[in-house]
Amino acid sequence: MMVKKSVDDVLQEGIYGKKELHPEERRKFLGTLRERIVAALRQSQVREKETYPELIELMKQHPQAKLYLNGALNITFLKKYITAADKHKLDYTVVINKNHDTDIGLVLAYDYAVDQEEIFLSRPKKQQKPAKNSKLASLFNWLRRK
Repeated sequence: MMVKKSVDDVLQEGIYGKKELHPEERRKFLGTLRERIVAALRQSQVREKETYPELIELMKQHPQAKLYLNGALNITFLKKYITAADKHKLDYTVVINKNHDTDIGLVLAYDYAVDQEEIFLSRPKKQQKPAKNSKLASLFNWLRRK
């Protein structure tokens, strides 16, 4: 059933544009909603030299998703992800919103809800290997042999 708009609603829409649901959330997540996001990287992560292999893998697994890139970032940082999106035939958009600042660098999202619990990717922490000749390691090895 279609709801009829009042004259006032039509006038308001004509003056201010269509009403938008969750405008703050949309500004934060580059024009999309949190519930639609498969994965996200912060600006600092997009600026890193290497791409996130987890994101590239998610691009392969979600060919119908779209990549939204923050246009506030220098194109040199975005280029590696644009290249990956092209390679995997993924649609992408560079989002520019001069009226709002967000720490989000990019999002991989659908145009419908997927309700991914954890959207922010992070690099795995590198395991610290004990030095082979450390005195503590030598002591443990000696104790193990006993």
